[in-house]
Amino acid sequence: MRILIVEDEKEIADGIRSILEKNGYEADVVNDGHTGTDFILSNVYDLILLDIMLPGISGIEVLKNIRNAGIHTPVIILTAMSQTNDKVSGLDSGADDYMVKPFNASELLARIRARTRKDVTERWNIVRAYDIWLEKDTFILHGPEKSVRLARKEYQLMEYLMVNKGRILTRDLLILKIWGMENEPDYNHLDVYISFLRKKIRFIDADSAIVTKKGVGYSLEQQEDR
Repeated sequence: MRILIVEDEKEIADGIRSILEKNGYEADVVNDGHTGTDFILSNVYDLILLDIMLPGISGIEVLKNIRNAGIHTPVIILTAMSQTNDKVSGLDSGADDYMVKPFNASELLARIRARTRKDVTERWNIVRAYDIWLEKDTFILHGPEKSVRLARKEYQLMEYLMVNKGRILTRDLLILKIWGMENEPDYNHLDVYISFLRKKIRFIDADSAIVTKKGVGYSLEQQEDR
């Protein structure tokens, strides 16, 4: 699970990232409202931790902008502003939760789990796209007749392609989602994993295919005639 921290105080941001990474989350940090908005609009994050007092534009404006753009990613506001009207403003602007600094690390982790918790049902344990389906807990990709287990990065890439089936995903977006913002874009690395996935899709005899969009990226599509 990847979390974006939008916080202008470096010590606080680094402390939160350390807590998250020690508990198995992947975390990126940005330090101003404009950059935060851009990263959230990439729609590669599972949850946002957002300060209100930010350089550029405030966290409230960030919230309004992303909700108006149709981004429904859960947002937890982390702020020193503790007045009731501040909380009301944040929640009314589209936040899912509100925590006042300083906060307890255990409570923060509990709030994150609550906002990202999924029901233990097939609807959440399985991702389906066209004639293939992917088990989240076992990393097994199923086709009409056969199945194959994916490696972790293969699984993360396949899941993102399936969730966004039919949509063209740029190479930069895929690298950001799977490898994070702190890694230099390595297009060859991405292409190798795409090649691995294509071979496994062919192995399970699926009609689904990862299609190259020349000069842009990739898209998972249904191939009617193979």
